[in-house]
Amino acid sequence: MTLHADALAALRGWTAPSSDQEALRQRYVAHLEAHPDGLARDCRPDHLTASTLVVSADHTQVLLTLHAKARQWFQLGGHCEPGDATLAGAALREATEEGGLATLRLDPVPVQLSEHAVPFCGPDGDVHHLDVRFVAVASPDAVPEVSEESLDVAWWPVTALPDPGSDLVELVRLGLARAASGQSTSAPGGGSSRAAADQPSR
Repeated sequence: MTLHADALAALRGWTAPSSDQEALRQRYVAHLEAHPDGLARDCRPDHLTASTLVVSADHTQVLLTLHAKARQWFQLGGHCEPGDATLAGAALREATEEGGLATLRLDPVPVQLSEHAVPFCGPDGDVHHLDVRFVAVASPDAVPEVSEESLDVAWWPVTALPDPGSDLVELVRLGLARAASGQSTSAPGGGSSRAAADQPSR
């Protein structure tokens, strides 16, 4: 199965948590149905991206990155790459690369969708990122490291987020509920059984 086929199947089968999220799900599915290259960064003006909300082992903190271009705190994530086999795998790869955490338990089912304009993604005006967001739980001894793509990475208390905007607040709420449900399952070498198996060797 190709990355495009995996993403389309995942979004077609996803149960959205609200009417707004359902509208986005339909928007994402229509985009992928119309664009075979809909996950590539060269697809304009829209393309899918993948990100991960990393939750601490005790579910009291989330790991965020201070984006070098946007100068804002976000969950870990970014563009899909040619070597990514699944959308969940792309999200896990980005979280591992940007957060420096070798062991993450990633739930392979999306937790939130978010569409937003990104003025710094290319030279030809605003691009819309159709972000598909997952949640992963870090190990108790996890120590993050700053990547070259970030100015900083840090744990933030879930009750004192750096950006109290509704998008991040909703992501944290949904992510904590998913993590608490125990749906994430561990696999040898890090992520969930599905995501870990789909990672290209690096």
